[in-house]
Amino acid sequence: MRAIRTYGSVRGALSNGRSYRDNGDQAMPRGRKPDGEHALSNAERQARYRTRRLTQSSPTKTRLRHPTDRRSRPQRWRDAVSELLALQAEYADWLTALPGSLRDSPVAEALETIADLDFTDLAGIEPPRGYGRD
Repeated sequence: MRAIRTYGSVRGALSNGRSYRDNGDQAMPRGRKPDGEHALSNAERQARYRTRRLTQSSPTKTRLRHPTDRRSRPQRWRDAVSELLALQAEYADWLTALPGSLRDSPVAEALETIADLDFTDLAGIEPPRGYGRD
């Protein structure tokens, strides 16, 4: 039943002389009552917490932000055409590397169709820049 005094004033004491922390003869309750027969250990409490976190649905959805493509349309066009030409060259290499037993297969027909496409017209096109900047 000690009251703390500083600079002549009484802090932490009530008007009846008891301190704020003094609860009389009663002991302060310590947490919740255990659900089972005994209190949980720290490991049991942690396991219960983790399973609860896994079973609950998250109220907030995290959205991934994709980086904005800052290239101009003509640059994107040129990049797309060059990617098509590179893929066509890879498919042509695949076609030449096919063994003789697969020359009449549907895979070979699809590779021939891709290799026979003419992307040179696409490569020669220069798209407009727009807004009178042509």
